[in-house]
Amino acid sequence: MAPLKFCANVSWLFTELPDFSQRIYAAASAGFQAVEAAWLYDSDLQELQRAREATGVEVVLINTPPGDLKAGELGLGAVPGREAEFRQGLDLALQYAKALDCKRIHLMAGRVPVGSHRPAVAKEMEAIFVKNLNYAADILSKEGITGLIEPINTRITDPRYFLDSPHQAAKILEKVRKPNIKLQMDIFHWQIMDGNLTQNIHKYLPVIGHVQIAQVPGRNEPNSAGELNYSYLFNTLENQNYQGYIGCEYKPLGSTQEGLDWIKEYWTRSN
Repeated sequence: MAPLKFCANVSWLFTELPDFSQRIYAAASAGFQAVEAAWLYDSDLQELQRAREATGVEVVLINTPPGDLKAGELGLGAVPGREAEFRQGLDLALQYAKALDCKRIHLMAGRVPVGSHRPAVAKEMEAIFVKNLNYAADILSKEGITGLIEPINTRITDPRYFLDSPHQAAKILEKVRKPNIKLQMDIFHWQIMDGNLTQNIHKYLPVIGHVQIAQVPGRNEPNSAGELNYSYLFNTLENQNYQGYIGCEYKPLGSTQEGLDWIKEYWTRSN
């Protein structure tokens, strides 16, 4: 049984350092062999390349651009009337992914438009998302890249996010039916929206292409106080022979380094 592979989300960890390239060096120094990030697009791409090459760290995941954050956007994949901007954002994400040899891109669905009621626009948004995912699948397959869709909880984190449950995401994947479009399981979001984690892991593992972790409800280190028993969940993933990466997407209670005892203990046990 192979040990689980973890990657540091440098949008959440090592934020004591201002630049993503510096955070990549810090992650490598802390023992991580891989990193992920949300949006790297304000960073100098050559500096990121140098950091990746100097450390040997693998960049395993980036997100498509969010759109206009100041206007309240968080992805465009399912947003009506923004298909052209989604494709432009995909092109930019692909440029960074190719330069960083990153093999996974989170294709962000986006939010229900302000003033719209979810039930009234759900069918239209799903149809747009399926169309955009099919387009992305064809583009990404030429580069050997997997596209991921991630449910984000609407109870605490983002009440207007379109894609909010593993079951909704799985139905969309059934309509897309492209082998390089998979499900991103953020355990934090799944616990808040649905619970039943053991059964959901068993049920959806064949279509899961990436995992992320944080404690519930505080979204802190997995060994911090909260609802989830991560020793059990890690054992479950190991027993299911999960081969992908697990992204550490959480808010450290103190400094990043002070909160890494849990993963150092895991690495020690696994060696």
